[in-house]
Amino acid sequence: MGRADIIEILDGTSVRFGRGVALAIYGLICVSAIVIALETMPDLPPRTNAFLVKAEFVILGIFLVEYVLRLICSENTLTYAFSFWGIIDFIAVVPAVLFLLPDFATIRALRLLRILRLLKLFRANRALDRIGFALNRSKVEFGIFFFIACVALFLASVGIYHFEHEAQPEGFSSIPESLWWAISTFTTVGYGDVYPITTGGRMFTGLVMLIGIGIIAVPAGLITAALMQAKAAENDQTELENQKSNKGDQT
Repeated sequence: MGRADIIEILDGTSVRFGRGVALAIYGLICVSAIVIALETMPDLPPRTNAFLVKAEFVILGIFLVEYVLRLICSENTLTYAFSFWGIIDFIAVVPAVLFLLPDFATIRALRLLRILRLLKLFRANRALDRIGFALNRSKVEFGIFFFIACVALFLASVGIYHFEHEAQPEGFSSIPESLWWAISTFTTVGYGDVYPITTGGRMFTGLVMLIGIGIIAVPAGLITAALMQAKAAENDQTELENQKSNKGDQT
């Protein structure tokens, strides 16, 4: 088994072993996230806490082996080491070294970097590639829409300031202060820290909330359409590859 074969297995692209190894690695990442969460629970029984610590050491050891294998088997070690996923893999195993150092407060804080392992869930994920394609394909539309959204936010800030400034001079003291209300209303979050009390302000708020629903719906529609195009293009490419493979088998 060559170095390229090992990389294919770790990436999940190997026909024979890739899927099983990839699923096992992704499962370990999920288990690691659960262990991280459980370790923060207060009043854990000593036996449970000891078990979690041992489990964390085992998981860190496995990821350390994976990282070393990737370094050794990559065509260009430095290229992988300084690539985005290489840096993520490195950060994922750094806490294994930190465990060996004195337990200072700063070290405990740095151990939170373990959560970055979750980013590895996206490795070799074709769905993520389709999302990237969709975002890149719609970037012009997103730019125009972002500009329109900014203008709408400013107009909403001006409008609510006009309706509510006299009734609530503290909550809506200026147009910049009113911008917070506009953002929370446009996104339909509505924190409730500032809200209209006048009739005109409430009617205006209802209009802004309806516009906010549209602001959320338009980007979702753009991404959905682009994802459908990306999926169709991927299916066409797969069908073309299958046709070429069938012709090769016939010859």
